[in-house]
Amino acid sequence: MSIIDKIIGTHSERELKRIRSTVDAIEAMQPQMHALSDEELRGKTEEFKKRLADGQTLDDIMPEAYAVVREAGKRVLGMEHFRVQLIGGVILHQGRIAEMRTGEGKTLVATLPSYLDALAGKGVHVVTVNDYLAKRDAEWMGKIHEFLGLTVGVVLNSMTSEERRAAYNCDITYVTNNELGFDYLRDNMAIYKEQCVLRGLNYAIIDEIDSILIDEARTPLIISGQSDKSTKLYEACDVLAKQMTRGEDMEDLTKMDAIMGIEREETGDFIVNEKDKIVNLTAQGVAKVERFFRIENLADPENLEIQHNIILALRANNLMQKDHDYIVKDDEVLIVDEFTGRVMPGRRYSDGLHQAIEAKEHVKVKRESKTLATITFQNFFNKFEKKCGMTGTALTEEREFRDIYGLDVIEIPTNEPVIRIDHQDAVYKTKKEKLNAICDAVVEAHAKGQPVLVGTITIESSEEISKLLKKRGIQHQVLNAKFHEMEAEIVAEAGRKGAVTIATNMAGRGTDIKLDEEARAAGGLKIIGTERHESRRIDNQLRGRAGRQGDPGESKFYLSLEDNLMRLFGSERLISMFNALKIPDGQEIEHSSLSKAIESAQKKIESNNYGIRKNLLEYDQVNNEQREIIYAERKKVLDGESLRDSIYKMITDIVEADVQTVVGEESDPDNWNLQELNELLLPTIPLKKINRGRIDNLTKSGLAQQLKEEAVKLYEAKEAEFPEPETIREIERVILLKVIDRKWMDHIDDMDQLRQGIGLQAYGQRDPKVEYKLAGYEMFDDMTKAIREDTVRLLFHVHIEEKVEREQVAKVTGTNKDDSVAKAPVKRVEAKVYPNDPCPCGSGKKYKNCHGRV
Repeated sequence: MSIIDKIIGTHSERELKRIRSTVDAIEAMQPQMHALSDEELRGKTEEFKKRLADGQTLDDIMPEAYAVVREAGKRVLGMEHFRVQLIGGVILHQGRIAEMRTGEGKTLVATLPSYLDALAGKGVHVVTVNDYLAKRDAEWMGKIHEFLGLTVGVVLNSMTSEERRAAYNCDITYVTNNELGFDYLRDNMAIYKEQCVLRGLNYAIIDEIDSILIDEARTPLIISGQSDKSTKLYEACDVLAKQMTRGEDMEDLTKMDAIMGIEREETGDFIVNEKDKIVNLTAQGVAKVERFFRIENLADPENLEIQHNIILALRANNLMQKDHDYIVKDDEVLIVDEFTGRVMPGRRYSDGLHQAIEAKEHVKVKRESKTLATITFQNFFNKFEKKCGMTGTALTEEREFRDIYGLDVIEIPTNEPVIRIDHQDAVYKTKKEKLNAICDAVVEAHAKGQPVLVGTITIESSEEISKLLKKRGIQHQVLNAKFHEMEAEIVAEAGRKGAVTIATNMAGRGTDIKLDEEARAAGGLKIIGTERHESRRIDNQLRGRAGRQGDPGESKFYLSLEDNLMRLFGSERLISMFNALKIPDGQEIEHSSLSKAIESAQKKIESNNYGIRKNLLEYDQVNNEQREIIYAERKKVLDGESLRDSIYKMITDIVEADVQTVVGEESDPDNWNLQELNELLLPTIPLKKINRGRIDNLTKSGLAQQLKEEAVKLYEAKEAEFPEPETIREIERVILLKVIDRKWMDHIDDMDQLRQGIGLQAYGQRDPKVEYKLAGYEMFDDMTKAIREDTVRLLFHVHIEEKVEREQVAKVTGTNKDDSVAKAPVKRVEAKVYPNDPCPCGSGKKYKNCHGRV
């Protein structure tokens, strides 16, 4: 803490002082609310809505509304909000992050702002990390809202479009971050407005906000369709990668090295940088690839796919570890979440990395999918009018929350003082010594009836410790599977006398571990960390499982010099010092300088990871601006707007552009290449052949004006072919929608390819991000021009007897975050429409007389 903070208080302390009077006012209303009957308390909801309609603001009614929810919680659930929970509720309504320790009742806190903001009638989304918590919280906390007359919905992975739409139309909707994001993307792929399920992005309350907006932010949401790309190249590159020799690892040259002209010789065929997870070919490696594929120059543009795939194969073979990053089960590669240690069936690495790992492990290489829609969590959640969140650990990432999301973090004090004892780290020379010490500590605690939670980073580590404990006859539970109801129950039981639970670091997040009396008397929950995570936040979450609501407890991390964190990021000087002390085998060392060095390493990694996420966002910002334009155009179509004026503008813009291309600044008509103009313009707009004899005014502007007028008349004649004006209007919508979707889908892939190759720009002393933006904007301009030309060409050539109807341009095959929960039988998302059924557009006409006729 700085001197200034000590004198005037931290940012959180100053902000808490500002809201003290509001919280006092809420608490002062307790007797008044207690005196109301159930009916009178429920009647407050309509009273608040009327007051809002009469001009009051949500801030005006907040103290009384919170007092109403507090009383309802007491009556319905027997849970009356503590003062610290009221403070958290105020912070959330202000659109900030409330950092509240584990066990402080964050779920109950969310009922306050969700009720208040739902009164405005625009909907509130309470966002959770998994289906189990969404369902649990909707059923549990939803009772308070329903008692007060509000509607509560929950969106689960297995639901149909109709069920989702009904849930989103409720006052308060509980939903996971993945389901909400994918519903947004699917809505922007819909071909009828009635297929959309969301009704707007008004206010999001994000539970475990650090998990969703930090940990998951490096993986964008992707909806995929099937691609016809061959998988043989992955297998060929894997064969070659296994024949290549790894050179010595080299740190990047420092600026001073470059200035001094220091160079380091490359060795082997490729170099691996484990810290930054990068693989680079050496000159020797490039030559080997060229010989293998019988190509002259690997750097040629036509060899881009080979370049990309050989790097993928080398990454798969040298950076992706089996049973750490992924497991192989039933002839399938399954990703292991780096933050939770859980297997994630259905999720796949993007960019072809998953296929490269499949080739490495000799399982069936699945056909590469095509991206139909994608968005990052950063850009998605920034679309909300207001957002806020809760977590036990956010302060270490405060800068990122502020810079990327415009959110500040306020620490909320605990309801009861924390009496948990956090011991210094114990460091051992070897991993074997460390594991023995962990088992000794578990045996010792178990003997006195103290419950133990052993937190591991990987599945492999949890299974290793489980084997050692079995040898010692210690009964225990292992949790490293996907979160489900059974897991929550096991986590909740982890606080009983003598319980030993081994879990990946975040298993059971969202479920409190409650102590029984004997466990409390034995010293409370003992937390054992088997190694430090790259993020201090994850370590703090593990510690926070113990010591809830004034409970006793203790925590200790056990490390070895062979741990990844120490091996890759530990100070060389520190490790040398450790060796120089000639510590006897099996002896533990506790020293503050060791702990500081480890924390320093973690800070470096956190800073690096923040840089990666920020870099991703800066690149995606280009895509986001383009996505907004495309989605806005689609919305016009879905809203049933008349596109007549837009189509006429497309027609005249095409004429203007083609005349400009051919004529340019040339004023002499004798030099005009009218043959070129015919070749450019006539395939799109079927005018009579252009020659000088039929041009009334042989000037550039005269030529353009005459051709525009002829094109407009030609389109008016096309319109007249259709007896009902609405028929051609719907044809315009159908064609524009189809063209937009097809071009946008290809553009997403093109931008992805651009992103992969743009790093090469750095060699030319150019900023890759600037180059990406420039190239991206140019590609977008090309795409919009192609949309314009294709739409106009199709409209000029459509025939009255032709069947033109809306359809999806690609078959959706899945997402990169498909859940592994047991799915209900697949139901048709949209009911089949028969000729005499009401048209799904909502016109009231029969389908055969409306869109079916088109």
